[in-house]
Amino acid sequence: MAAPAAAGSGEDACGPLLDDLMPWSVRPLRTGRAWVTAPDAASLRARWERLARAGDAERDRLFGPTRSRTPHTPVAALPGQTTGTARFAREPGPCPEPVRILHGPYDEQWLLPDHRLIDAARPELWRVADGHQLFVVEHGRIPQDTGPALSVTALLPDGHSPAGRPGRIRPLYRRPGGLEPNLAPGLLALLRARHGDAVSPESVLAWILAAARHSPAGCVVPLPADTARWTAGVELGREVLRLQLRGARGGERPRLPGGRRPYVRAAVPPAPQELSYDAEEQVLRIGTGRISPVPAGAWEFRVGGVRMLGLWFERRTAAAGADGLEAVRPPAWPQEWTSELLELITLLALLAELRPRQDALAPGPGIGARELRAAGVLPVPAGTRRPASVLGHQEEGPDGQFALL
Repeated sequence: MAAPAAAGSGEDACGPLLDDLMPWSVRPLRTGRAWVTAPDAASLRARWERLARAGDAERDRLFGPTRSRTPHTPVAALPGQTTGTARFAREPGPCPEPVRILHGPYDEQWLLPDHRLIDAARPELWRVADGHQLFVVEHGRIPQDTGPALSVTALLPDGHSPAGRPGRIRPLYRRPGGLEPNLAPGLLALLRARHGDAVSPESVLAWILAAARHSPAGCVVPLPADTARWTAGVELGREVLRLQLRGARGGERPRLPGGRRPYVRAAVPPAPQELSYDAEEQVLRIGTGRISPVPAGAWEFRVGGVRMLGLWFERRTAAAGADGLEAVRPPAWPQEWTSELLELITLLALLAELRPRQDALAPGPGIGARELRAAGVLPVPAGTRRPASVLGHQEEGPDGQFALL
């Protein structure tokens, strides 16, 4: 976790760190075994059934034991889930219903929400994941990275970094029900004094999405002193948020204008092996399948130097071991994946069109470290970097025991 920037650190020139503006952050999930996530829910159910039916020796092999998890490890239930807490080897129980998660920046996949299978599930995130919560995912920085510093989702994110440099997951709210914004104490009051009473946790999030930048010191978010710039940045950030939520919270799913929408011109084959792009014709080729028009901005969209469309395709077609649970996959390319690919192309194309406006978003005269300290925003109290105590009920512990946390 980054420490608050000290006086004289160049903070006034760059802006405060995101780590200070949204002080509570959580490390990415660590599943410990790749087979607990998949692009389709049916494969996860089939993997579970194969594991649950296996004999002891075969089950150990398929499970993929680590220091944190084996079929014999006692663990508590995941908050909000009804999966068993008996040791998996003794009583697997029924297959838990897979949950939709955000795998990395823009890849919506599925996860088996069973704590017995996940090395580090970050229960503190599950406790605050509800219909009010939004999660900001900070992407690890690499040199010369020009991609976005952040993504946002209403799904539970695993925080996976495409470049292999983990960032952080930052919930917008510290408590369920949209209560207690995960913002530095005093920040809302300072911004309302500057820009009016309409400043809300959601508008601060919108500004962060529009203005956040990678820097050697960490992710920085310049805060404007000028209300016109603030208003323009919040409007831009709300558009970024709307697109990335993909219709969640009653919004509309991303759509390109008529004539620019990508369509399937030739069906994706049952087992495509190659993804390529023809910039002149704006055609994306998936084996013998063809999708067009695909804007160059969608094809070139990268996070941490990694092309997002290429990564999405690789995760669905990479070779797996012949006898492990990861080999349990759809027998042929599902139609749903093509639909998801069309939506991802649309999302990335629209986000790429917003990037020049984000890059040009100059805060002008800013709210610097001296003003933040004078308002009591900095330094951030240590307690705000820890999760809030949100439990007023019992959670099931290992082997069915209960504890009031």
